[in-house]
Amino acid sequence: MLVKVLAEGVRLIGHTLRRIGWRMGLLFVAIGLPMWGFAELGEEVHESESFVFDTPLLLHAQAASGPLLDQAFLKITWAGYQGVIVFNSVLLAVLLALRRWREATFVGVAVVGSALLNLATKQAFGRARPTLWESISPEDTFSFPSGHAMGSMTLVTVLVLLTWGTRGRWPVLTVTALFALLVGLSRIYLGVHYPSDILGGWTAAIAWTVGVYAAVFRGHRRPWKTPETPQPD
Repeated sequence: MLVKVLAEGVRLIGHTLRRIGWRMGLLFVAIGLPMWGFAELGEEVHESESFVFDTPLLLHAQAASGPLLDQAFLKITWAGYQGVIVFNSVLLAVLLALRRWREATFVGVAVVGSALLNLATKQAFGRARPTLWESISPEDTFSFPSGHAMGSMTLVTVLVLLTWGTRGRWPVLTVTALFALLVGLSRIYLGVHYPSDILGGWTAAIAWTVGVYAAVFRGHRRPWKTPETPQPD
């Protein structure tokens, strides 16, 4: 009898793992790996260790500077903060107007939570800004993780997850990922962030946003899919 019960238990567990195993794998890749990356970066920053790529990349960016690039990256860095705030506000307003409550909840929690998480982690690590040269767009807050990188990557992840069940997912992924990359490059070019600050912002944003998505859409296959209303017997 005991053997039969154990065999049945193993069979059910195997069936469950086959059914949800790929989801667990995706969650590990989308949450676990970014969290691990952020933890590794954060540990080095906490111990005041330097990254071998930080200073060389900053100096390379400074050597490539010029009036045209200055203006271009100033506009990009504006879009990566003020522009993102405006876009997030419009997106949330549209979702509320469409009565897409679950999607609106996801966007609101992801965006506001990301901003609060960034403020908290900046205070926790207290990393000073780069001082290799005088920036044309100076900042006086802490450096790690980058708020611009974290905010823009949060928006990227939000839009990709919202559109993943649609045919527009690849164009959205391509355009938004390019935007986040340019925002990150703008912060390095302007000399106000180390490259490791950008990586920290990206990894934290991805882990947080995917985690919020998993919590809000638990039991729902994808956004925009309205569950059927049960009919009375």
